[in-house]
Amino acid sequence: MQATERGIVEIEDEFRIPLYHKRDIALVRGEGPYLWDAQGKRYLDMMSNYGVAILGHSHPAVTAAIVEQAGRLVSCHQSFYNDTRAQFSDALQALLRGTLRHISFGNSGAEAVEAALKYARAATGRQRLISTKRAYHGRTFGALSVTGEQKHRESFAPLLDCCEQIPFGNLEAARASLTGAAAMIVEPVQGESGVRAASEEYLHGLRRICDDTGALLIYDEVQTAFRTGRTFAFEHSGAAPDIMTLAKPLANGLPIGVTVVSSHVASAIPLGSHGSTFGGNPLVCAAGIATLSVVAEPNFNRHVSEVGQTFLDRLRAIEHPLIREARGLGLMVAVELKRNASPVLQCMQHQGVLAIPAGSTCVRFLPPLIVEEEHLTHAAEVFEEALKTVGEKEEDARCP
Repeated sequence: MQATERGIVEIEDEFRIPLYHKRDIALVRGEGPYLWDAQGKRYLDMMSNYGVAILGHSHPAVTAAIVEQAGRLVSCHQSFYNDTRAQFSDALQALLRGTLRHISFGNSGAEAVEAALKYARAATGRQRLISTKRAYHGRTFGALSVTGEQKHRESFAPLLDCCEQIPFGNLEAARASLTGAAAMIVEPVQGESGVRAASEEYLHGLRRICDDTGALLIYDEVQTAFRTGRTFAFEHSGAAPDIMTLAKPLANGLPIGVTVVSSHVASAIPLGSHGSTFGGNPLVCAAGIATLSVVAEPNFNRHVSEVGQTFLDRLRAIEHPLIREARGLGLMVAVELKRNASPVLQCMQHQGVLAIPAGSTCVRFLPPLIVEEEHLTHAAEVFEEALKTVGEKEEDARCP
């Protein structure tokens, strides 16, 4: 019996493990910055599947690449060479520049982080891994061990030994912890904790401390790549890593993870010590090539930077007692509220705009990077109206 006959919601509720707080709509189609539910209602997508669909939905070039590759070769294990994988690697390397030259493939950001942690231990011969409080690096066992939010960790403890979380932005804590450590992993902009950007001073300081102690510096750019107005967020500081993890935006919706390392790290990784059956498959790489060709266009980063700043300025201009702070970089933006953000998100969804939380009190915006000012203006207007609606309901609840 087809899902349309039994009901999409009923089928998913019957068979799924309840790992997610479900929203009460079923999304069935997308085009550009818009999504449609099963009832035909249109939504402005200001979340892009948690930062994945950076070129929007059903992008013509990506769709054509997927269709062409699906008719030629979908799967090819990495023990064989492959033309599409080689083209993707070449296109990514053209964006990387610098000392990050060697890559391995997985299927997600968490897998990319798992590989990074393994490579750091292999390259240094050390065990200790340092990360930051409030960090998010994924939910596989190793990635969870360096994730700072206790709510993700508590059901699966004890996690990996030799993992330590220190305050984000604190160089004194970093210096005290990194002696004898294998690596420090950090997000140039913390996403899940509410879009908190590391200062240039902090990233340069981490680079110096890692050089002094022999620890490796790992940047988790799973969410930040292409989104902050630079190709990679660390470029705002110029403090380069030894290892970098990439995933979400690389293939505009298809599952991919990439771990990029320096030649020094690559030379220390034993043959056959890591792998992935589906990693680097030609179908995903074809979508990746099409995606990277758009990202590499000369005006792409400038567009992200300019419309992102305009959007942030518009949000900061909203005067409402529920707002604590609006912050962001490029098109990675959050508004921290003085209360739980869920009612505001629900109200926005009812009015046809989809955004996501960061922590319990932030409304986070991760729109497709092809959005124009008119889309962002509409999103800001709906957000402001949602604040008013939620605020008025609270006032009514307090009335005698």
